[in-house]
Amino acid sequence: MPGQNRAYVGRRNRFARLLRSLWRGLREWCGDLAYEQYLASRVARESPGPALTRSEFYLEQSDRRYSRPNRCC
Repeated sequence: MPGQNRAYVGRRNRFARLLRSLWRGLREWCGDLAYEQYLASRVARESPGPALTRSEFYLEQSDRRYSRPNRCC
């Protein structure tokens, strides 16, 4: 029954796309995808100079995030 096999493959492909989409969303939400996005934007803008390493990028990102005044208390 070739039709059933095709339907199974189609459902499996849709499920795999859904999982990839959820995984990417999770990585975006937690900030894990930020370095890859940084590298892609450097390529798109043709930025001069060497790119930051992953550790340099995250250090700079955390410095930028926590160097602002905290208005909490």
